[in-house]
Amino acid sequence: MKVRFWGVRGSIPVPGPQTNRYGGNTSCVEVLPRRGDPIIIDAGTGIRRLGQDLMKNACGEGKGTAHLLISHTHWDHIQGLPFFHPLYKAGNDIKMYARQRDDTHLKAVFASQTEHLYFPVPLAALKAQVEFRELVEGQRFDIGGARISCTRLNHPWIAMAYRVDVDGASVVYASDTAPFTDILLEHEFIAKPPEPGAPLRPEDKAKLDDMRAGLIELSRSADLLIYDTQFTADEYRVRPHWGHSTPDDALSIARAAKVGTLCLYHHAPARADDAQDVILADCRRVVAEASDGFDVIAAYEGLEVELGEQP
Repeated sequence: MKVRFWGVRGSIPVPGPQTNRYGGNTSCVEVLPRRGDPIIIDAGTGIRRLGQDLMKNACGEGKGTAHLLISHTHWDHIQGLPFFHPLYKAGNDIKMYARQRDDTHLKAVFASQTEHLYFPVPLAALKAQVEFRELVEGQRFDIGGARISCTRLNHPWIAMAYRVDVDGASVVYASDTAPFTDILLEHEFIAKPPEPGAPLRPEDKAKLDDMRAGLIELSRSADLLIYDTQFTADEYRVRPHWGHSTPDDALSIARAAKVGTLCLYHHAPARADDAQDVILADCRRVVAEASDGFDVIAAYEGLEVELGEQP
């Protein structure tokens, strides 16, 4: 399989001279099996260029199929979807997957995104065939020859991590998530978060322990783990309730799961490229000193990672 990165930033797109090397678009990763349809994870602004690329092939003829795995519906993970060109070509088949919500159907979430107050083209006017599939935590299913697994993450209104196994290789996408140590993030708005390190309620600690164990199991021996590292340690202490991790948290999960390569992802929008270089270098130093046995890379737009069986 080939893993291609189309958007690697968190929160908001940030084009400009300080972000050009890593890229300013928000979350979008493509998994391309050797044989089969593209599997797209998240629909941030990076999906616009991906859609243009797909239109050069079967999607441009109205004969394409694409599968979109949505980690959660916060804005930076769906804001590019109305600009995904294959949606506007009759004959294309677009299948969208996301966690089942308790309050509304998945289709209604995306329909509200394109209401006339916000966007000139409503969901009902799309020409492609669009199918919505709601998932539950722990579900496994097949997309062609690829096996998809998922588990929940520690994020407000609950995000999902995905694992894709195909072509004799595996990639895990875990963005967005807070650490599993200080605060349990679910459906409640937390106006005043507890101090990091403060004691947890026993029931919250049990949930977080199970969540961490589930993510480690999902990531077990993965060839590539793509992980949310938006915050430095100091930034996390100020905003633990935003639902994002630090590089140390990512290293801990990668170490426990014994992955092949850890990819730093969901870079802070205010983080200049040079500062991201420093974070990457620090992570590589820690791994080398600990003899952890896995590689560390940082996601950037245009990065392609080949995994498993090759032509």
